[in-house]
Amino acid sequence: QVQLVESGGGLVQAGGSLRLSCAASGSIFSRNAMGWYRQAQGKQREFVARIRSGSQTNYADSVKGRFTISRDNAKKTVYLQMNSLKPEDTAVYYCSWAYRDSDPFNYWGQGTQVTVSS
Repeated sequence: QVQLVESGGGLVQAGGSLRLSCAASGSIFSRNAMGWYRQAQGKQREFVARIRSGSQTNYADSVKGRFTISRDNAKKTVYLQMNSLKPEDTAVYYCSWAYRDSDPFNYWGQGTQVTVSS
């Protein structure tokens, strides 16, 4: 059973930075794809970033150039560095896991709240 635990959310002013972490257990990790999604109040969950087993990355257009996803396979942890935060980045951020790069994400963390004040 894969377990994902996010941390690092909080309240920050617009223009500030936060780094989210997601610790994984119950999987090989280095062979798995990892991702971040977010869900703002009253909206559907949306894709933020993905990192493949070979560390190739993909980003939503709305966060390109501001957010960076990375992974530390030794620590079984994936990170999301968020810079130049905007009020519209306010959401619950979820870590996600897929067995292979080509698989859909099918395990999710409990989420961590990020609030950006204007």
